[in-house]
Amino acid sequence: MSPAGAPLPPLVEPGPPLTPGQVARYARHLALAEVGEAGQRRLLAARVLVVGAGGLGSPVLLYLAAAGVGTLGIVDDDVVEVSNLQRQVVHGAADVGRRKVDSAADAVRALDPALDVRAHPVRLDADNARTLLAGYDLVVDGSDNFATRYLLDDVCAGLGLPWVWGSLQRGHAQVSTFWSTPPVGEGVTLRDVFGGPPPDGTVPPCAVDGVLGAVCAAAGAAMALEVVRLVCGAGRTLLGRVVVHDAFAGTWHDVPVRRRAGDSRRDGAGGATDAPSPVRRADAPTGAPADAPPGAPAGRPAPRDVRTGDVVAADDADVVDLRDAVEVAALPFPGARHVPFAQFVSETTLAGLDLDRPLVLVCRVGSRSAHAAALARAAGVRDARHLPGGVAAWARTPAGPDTA
Repeated sequence: MSPAGAPLPPLVEPGPPLTPGQVARYARHLALAEVGEAGQRRLLAARVLVVGAGGLGSPVLLYLAAAGVGTLGIVDDDVVEVSNLQRQVVHGAADVGRRKVDSAADAVRALDPALDVRAHPVRLDADNARTLLAGYDLVVDGSDNFATRYLLDDVCAGLGLPWVWGSLQRGHAQVSTFWSTPPVGEGVTLRDVFGGPPPDGTVPPCAVDGVLGAVCAAAGAAMALEVVRLVCGAGRTLLGRVVVHDAFAGTWHDVPVRRRAGDSRRDGAGGATDAPSPVRRADAPTGAPADAPPGAPAGRPAPRDVRTGDVVAADDADVVDLRDAVEVAALPFPGARHVPFAQFVSETTLAGLDLDRPLVLVCRVGSRSAHAAALARAAGVRDARHLPGGVAAWARTPAGPDTA
């Protein structure tokens, strides 16, 4: 297996020689050895599909257009709303009520009229996904629901396409590349890292949980950079690692991930909110909620002391609270040690975990803990679980603080 982020060959062959106008426009790229004339010609020849023209899709589209990606497809079936303007910078106040694909396409064409912009005003589904994706070299996921993300994972695996994934929640962002069959090294898919999608209603959308507008720009820029690296064959890609950003802490952490052992699902067209999903444990029965402990009632959060057996049947479990200090002060979770999410998912912390000791992770609503549990398993922890619904759900049950 090649190391995480190992260089990959260029994804796209160079297009025609640059015109004098293109030489002037892309002069700053041409001065870079990592891009140069050949790389710029590859960008101009590239066909990239961006799924979603929202918080992530907005900066991705603008930066890819500015970089000279010759063909940009935009998939979105939504219209612009006033609440979008806080973070979806490809749209303006005059676009409220318009289809997002039309607003985004106008913005891209205004930046560079020479680009081929293809608007797809549809919702990606099992009936149209394969046909839409087949016309592109690379897919960028800016969607906001689990169904679309897992559909992309399955269809891209079937087509052998790489896709750049981004996820947002509150002030956190994660970015990676998934590719089932890269030309060198071992492939990794979304299902390898996060298993199947979580049960409906267990992860709140950003409309409920909130999202910092500028964190969309940070993640979107990272995704656009990854497209450039893949197209040009420049630098170290994100295949085999997840980059985690905490906007409030001002940190970026790099977490290696790998293909799930024994998982043969690499194709098909079956079937993301703004947060990543939990990983299904290998011994969980088909159809059971991800990370559900054996014998646990469906949908029931763990009691206050998670070491009693509902989440992990081990008295020596390491229980970790991933919330920020303010959240912990407002509602402490008994028996847990406090390690903020951004600190926990750093490569140093993950590498220091006891691989044989059961690990239980908690956060406010279960999304950060689900993500962290997935990364802990990817780091080699044999029994890493999380509290579905988080401390918020636990506090509403008879086992919560009201009966202490």
